[in-house]
Amino acid sequence: MTITTKIKTITLTLGAAATALSLAAAPQANAGVVGCKASGSKQEVGAVLGGLLGAVAGNKIAGKGDRGTGTAIGAVVGAGAGSAVGCGMQKNEAAKQVGGVYKSGGYRYAQTVQAAPLVKMDKKYVTRSTVNLRADASTRGERLGSVASGTTFQALGRTGDGKWILVGQDGVGVGYVSSAYVYRA
Repeated sequence: MTITTKIKTITLTLGAAATALSLAAAPQANAGVVGCKASGSKQEVGAVLGGLLGAVAGNKIAGKGDRGTGTAIGAVVGAGAGSAVGCGMQKNEAAKQVGGVYKSGGYRYAQTVQAAPLVKMDKKYVTRSTVNLRADASTRGERLGSVASGTTFQALGRTGDGKWILVGQDGVGVGYVSSAYVYRA
């Protein structure tokens, strides 16, 4: 094995190790390198691809004596950038799943949900029974679906009278449930 071949092997090994290290850290940071709160796997794929592309770029940019270091740094920076892009894609996908998103009163709502004056809360609740998910904080609000009995969900806010709770999915209000049929987790 020539010295050039050995250097290339070491460089590739360091790049792979840096990529693996950045990916191993990914799940520890709340579902990814930068802590994406939207569900999906695009962030992890972005981190892998970014890490590999960053390793190659770092290797090419670095001087002859520092190719291993350049590869490692490029892999870590690329993984972080790829992770951020992937997280953005996941968030956009989550918004599409709930029919688009708009902001009102400091809350993000699915297009199908009517904004209401709310008291902010960020707590987990559990349904006592299967409950209707409404577009408006009223029994007259359009029924968007239901939340099954025993389901734990994120409550983003409640109406001033405490009768309705805004159900959150990835930080987006997807509908209201009656507070009479839920309890705090």
